[in-house]
Amino acid sequence: MSGRGGSGASRFLRTTGQHATIEPDAFTDGGYVLRIGGAEQSHVNLDRPEDIFYEYLRRIGHLVDLAAPAGEPIRALHLGAGALTLARYIQATRPGSTQYAVELERELLDFVLRQLPMPEGTNLTTIIGDAREALGALDPGFTFDVVILDIFSGPEAPAHIANSGFYREAGERLGPEGLLIVNVGDEPALTLVRSQVAAMRGAMADVGAVAEAGMFQGRYPGNIILAGTQGPWPESWTAELTSRGPHPAKVLAGVDLDPFSA
Repeated sequence: MSGRGGSGASRFLRTTGQHATIEPDAFTDGGYVLRIGGAEQSHVNLDRPEDIFYEYLRRIGHLVDLAAPAGEPIRALHLGAGALTLARYIQATRPGSTQYAVELERELLDFVLRQLPMPEGTNLTTIIGDAREALGALDPGFTFDVVILDIFSGPEAPAHIANSGFYREAGERLGPEGLLIVNVGDEPALTLVRSQVAAMRGAMADVGAVAEAGMFQGRYPGNIILAGTQGPWPESWTAELTSRGPHPAKVLAGVDLDPFSA
C-alpha cells in the first residue's frame, strides 16, 4: 500500500523489535487499523477523521473540544503519536491548529505518515525521541492549549514520565487555560491510575477523571483519562463529558476523586 488504499503494509520497528501493520478496516469505509506486534494499536478514518473509533480516544476528543471555543485553532502537543488519530481529529474540528507530535519509534512515525497521509493543510511538526527529553528541548517560549500524553499501555509505566516532576514540566508548557490530558491504561486494581492521580494533583491546580463507569469500580482492565487544569475543575465539564459519552460515562473530580489518589 502506498499513500492510501491497498490490501495492507508492514514495517519492522527497530526500537521494539516488533512489526507494525496497517490494513483497511473491513467494517468502516475509509478506516484503517494500525497493529503493532499483532495487537490493535490505533484506528484512523481517513474519510471522516472527526469520527473516532476507540472509546478512550473519543473521551480525549471531548476534552479537547472543551479546551477552547468550538472550531477555534489551538496549539496541541501529542506525546506518543500512534497513528496520529487525535492530530487528525484536531485538524478536522479546528482547522488552522498548530500541532507537534513526539514519537520514540522513528520507523513507526515514517510508516504511518507514508501509508496514512495527514489531511491537506495540517500544520504538524513531528519529533523523534523520548517524550520528556523532547518536551525539555522545545522552545521555552512556546506554550500549548493542550498537551496529550498517550504512552502508558498498562500497569508498567516509564518511571521518568509517570511522576509529578514530569507533569510539572508539562504544565509549564501550558497557557493560562491550558489542559494536560493523560491516558492511563490499567488493570482492575487501578494501581497506576491511583499513582498518576496523586502525581498530577501534585503538579496541576486540579484534576478530573473520565472513563466508562465500570472502570472506577475495578471491574476490568481498561482506560481512564485524567485531565489536569490550571484552575479549579469546571463543574460544567462534569455534566458535559457525562452526556457526551461514550455511554455509560462517569466523571470524577474534587472529593469524588479522593479515593483514587494514592
